[in-house]
Order: sequence, then structure tokens, then C-alpha cells
Amino acid sequence: MFRLSLVVCSRRASQRFASSFSGQSSLPPNLLLPTNLVDPARLKRRPPPADSPLPLLRKCDAVVPAHLSPVHAWVESLQSQDAEPLGLAQLHPDVFTVPPRLDILHSVEIWQRNYKRISHAKTKVRSEVRGGGRKPWRQKGSGRARHGSIRSPIWRGGGVAHGPRGPTSYYYMLPMKVRVQGLKVALSSKMAQDYLHIVDSLNIPTPDPQYLLDLIRHRHWGESVLIVDVGEEFPENILQATANLKTVNIIPAVGLNVHSMLKHEALLLTVESVRFLEEKLLWHDERYAPLYPFKLPYSDFL
Repeated sequence: MFRLSLVVCSRRASQRFASSFSGQSSLPPNLLLPTNLVDPARLKRRPPPADSPLPLLRKCDAVVPAHLSPVHAWVESLQSQDAEPLGLAQLHPDVFTVPPRLDILHSVEIWQRNYKRISHAKTKVRSEVRGGGRKPWRQKGSGRARHGSIRSPIWRGGGVAHGPRGPTSYYYMLPMKVRVQGLKVALSSKMAQDYLHIVDSLNIPTPDPQYLLDLIRHRHWGESVLIVDVGEEFPENILQATANLKTVNIIPAVGLNVHSMLKHEALLLTVESVRFLEEKLLWHDERYAPLYPFKLPYSDFL
């Protein structure tokens, strides 16, 4: 079974960790996972220090606000189990260190489960049930209750008075801002709990599924991993290795969603998928800016 990893954080604590993740001690206590859910061996590799000698393989393309600083993460390789980190990658703080909001995660998760749901449950009313065309007995004189049809809802085998009349659609839409914020909160939660990993590519030396499972177990990535990459075609070896694995799944970056991230314990992003996600999610922060100059008083543009 999959384990959902959710976090709770106050506003003051969220502002404290939103600037950087320099170490495990910088996380507020209510952001830490319970000790019984954390593999002790997973904590051996600390977040990259500020003075790391490894090269910076990826920089933030977007402008970082002056009161925040980029987050650094290791860039790893899938070529071997014991491969050391190749370098560092900068992550934008407005995407990977936003304050955690359980209410937004809950709203987006419930929306994802229901907006495509169609219930086909349907019951028959008394006019649709077979039989009951005549009065079962006369109105008076028999000593029994008055009835006009044996297909009345109070009869066994009769129609249903207020049953479902499917198909019923449960479609509704959340505002775009809520959906975008849900993705940011899910990414930030994985980042804060050290369940977000970045790799240079998805090239593995063999299509053997056991190699991928051993690599995940050796690096203590968790019980389930979601692999994200940009592009319509994935490397053949990674496709064959994950074809029959239930706990390791691949999804394109354009289809990344909150439900899939919460369902898996670890999130594996390529460098290109990080760039893609930052570009798309940050665009929503200013998508309405050119439409209306808020600094000017309102005027009708027609």
C-alpha cells in the first residue's frame, strides 16, 4: 500500500524554512515526519552545504525575489548504485519552498477524484416496474389496507421512491490558482521531507527491473517512486524496467498532478523536468498582469 506524506506548518515557521533548506535542523518540528515512518539510513546524506565543492549544473532561469534565496539540491545519476552526486541544482523558492497548505492539498485531491466521476447507479420508479396494472383488491369490505397497485414503493418488489437516477456527473472545476498552488505545495512538501530527488537523465545501463529496485533500496528512496521527465519518448531501458513494477511509475512532466505525488513516497525529477515545472508554474503568478494595469484606476477598455 502507498503511504501519503502530508505536512502541517504555521505561518511563521513556513517563512523560516521558505528561504533555504541548509540542513535538517532548519525544519520546524511539525514539518518533520514521525520517527517510525523514517528510515534511519535515509538521513545519512545531508542536504548540500552552501560551500559545496561540486559544480552548479543548473541555475534558476526565473528571477528570484530579493527576500528569498534559491534552494540547492543534489543532482544524481542512475548509471550505478554507488554513484556520487554529479553536482548541484538550483530550485526556485516560489515553487519548491512555498508554505505548506493542507487545505489546498485536500481540495485538489478531492477534486481530482471527483471531477471525472460518473455514477451509473439507477433505480426504477413505480411506472417502470413490471406489473401492477390493476387494483390488487377492492377498496372496501375486505378488511385490508387500501392499495391501488402492487408496484407501489411500500410493496416488496415495487418501485423506489427516491433512489438514484443515473448517470450522474460529479464534475466541477477548481480555480486555476488553487490547482497551481496545490502542485507547488506538493512539490514543497516532498522537498522539505527529503523525498524529492533530481537526476541528470533516466538512462540506466540495463532494462532489468531488479537493478532499478536495488538502486532505489540502496539509496533509501522509499517504498514507491514516481519518475517524471519531459518529452513524449522515454529511454527504452527505463520503460522496460518499470513496465511490470507496481511501486515505480513514470509520468510526463506535463501530466504531473497532486494525486500521483501524494500516492508515491518519493519523487524523482530530471533536470529538464525541473526547468519545465518552474517555467509553467511561475507563469501563472503573472499570467493576469498584462491584461489589466492594476496601478491605474479602473477604466473601460472597450
